[in-house]
Amino acid sequence: MKKVIINENERGLLFRNGKYVKLLCPGKYRLFGGSQAEVLPMDGMLVPYQCSLDTLLDDPEIAGQVCVAEVADQQLALHFIDGNFSEALGPGKYAFWSIRRQHSFQYVDTSTPDVGGDVPAYIFPFLPSECYTKVEVAQFQRARLYFGQRLERILEPGTYYFWKTSVKVEVGFVDTRLTQMDITGQEILTQDKVSLRINFVCHYRITDYVKVITEIDGYEEQLHVAAQLALREYVGRHKLDEILENKEQISEYTVGKLQEKGPSLYLEITDGGVKDIILPGEIRDIMNTVLVAEKRAQASVITRREEVASTRSLLNTARLMDESQTLYRLKELEYIERICANVGSINLSGSGDLLAQLRELLRGK
Repeated sequence: MKKVIINENERGLLFRNGKYVKLLCPGKYRLFGGSQAEVLPMDGMLVPYQCSLDTLLDDPEIAGQVCVAEVADQQLALHFIDGNFSEALGPGKYAFWSIRRQHSFQYVDTSTPDVGGDVPAYIFPFLPSECYTKVEVAQFQRARLYFGQRLERILEPGTYYFWKTSVKVEVGFVDTRLTQMDITGQEILTQDKVSLRINFVCHYRITDYVKVITEIDGYEEQLHVAAQLALREYVGRHKLDEILENKEQISEYTVGKLQEKGPSLYLEITDGGVKDIILPGEIRDIMNTVLVAEKRAQASVITRREEVASTRSLLNTARLMDESQTLYRLKELEYIERICANVGSINLSGSGDLLAQLRELLRGK
């Protein structure tokens, strides 16, 4: 004989000679011969060890104390206990004791990757990562969603969840911000056979996120080639001096050509311009020599102009002094003042006008 005690939060399964007999409620029992008791907690799932779940559910007493969930293939059951999410159940049959707690189930179809709107997003962090795919689209992005390499739709900024099924989920992100493209070091011959290197930059944004991928093979490379061809076309028609004098026209011409090409590439070209025009070393030296000569000539002209102006001013002053003795005396006094400012001391003797003595002294008399 064996003694078994079943507590209030437990239930017992009585087996005799390996065969299920009945459910044991809380209490004290004595078992004889080939009888055995399996004690199970009531807080979780009903998981028997000595018989199948169906065998127990055939007992009306057990069936009245449990809540059963049957999950089919390509289906999940979201298990809630007292209204709070607990777990996700895969295909199979489950039974939970429902005496102390209330169990409810929400069945979800996982035959397609799309997650229904009735599935709360907050449960996904509690699910195993092998159940779903998470996609995050930033504010400056759009995403092309593919199911089995077939375009499904465009995803706006946000967080999305998809069930992992036999259908492969893929996402292609597109940057919606203004994008810069640099065309650097283009070796181009001018009309007068001078080799130039031109660095060009342009800004663009995508106008159709689907067609730019499905209808265009490498839109960035095609835009790059279009800019190269436009630069070569313009430079090849003009001489070096014309290009250097009208650099803005290169930008206007190239941007105009790109804007004509843009719609066919599903791009909007906003602006662009030439960053640098790099000349060969010998051409640079020649132009520097010419520039130095031009600046020297300009400096010489300015110097001669100032000399003429100064001479003209002296001539006008002399004429006025010749016509006016008073002005002559004032000018004389001005120069005497300047001279005396640089002399330490001057000794005068005798009588007469002080200014007259100073004039005679300065004249060496």
